[in-house]
Amino acid sequence: MKRLLIAAAALLGMGFFTNCAAQAGTMPYEATYSSNFTPGNAAYASMVLDLWKDWDDNAFSRHDYFADTITMRFPDGTVTRGKKNNMEMAVKYRGSMAKVKSIIHAWMPLHSTDRNEDLVCMWGQEQDTMPDGKVVTKDVHEVWWFNKDGKVSGMRQWVANFGK
Repeated sequence: MKRLLIAAAALLGMGFFTNCAAQAGTMPYEATYSSNFTPGNAAYASMVLDLWKDWDDNAFSRHDYFADTITMRFPDGTVTRGKKNNMEMAVKYRGSMAKVKSIIHAWMPLHSTDRNEDLVCMWGQEQDTMPDGKVVTKDVHEVWWFNKDGKVSGMRQWVANFGK
């Protein structure tokens, strides 16, 4: 019975994604990146969660998940290229905070079928405590891209302040 339920859930999920892709042709806009997704690799979501925890703990040497050619894009328009530059920037920026606490709302690993790319979408909230004790809270949405070697090749971040 359990196997039947798992198979039924998988078929329903596949039907949902197929239906979304079929409807894309009738949408009022065309996606510039992709509108054809299937469920992605859960291991990639775990890697991104590890990286969020590394950020909270100020422990950047704990995992080596970045590709040498990684590109990160931030809400202020900053674009940082290369593993070394991104690590230096992260250490400097995180070092300006006394403490960071992340709250994860949701994550979703995806596979773009038309681009044959894997990505993970993250939604959460970050509470940054500054050295003077001031707490800054921001809502965060990130998209993380993975290359064929399973390394993070890109990240794009959006930040808002929806309140508490």
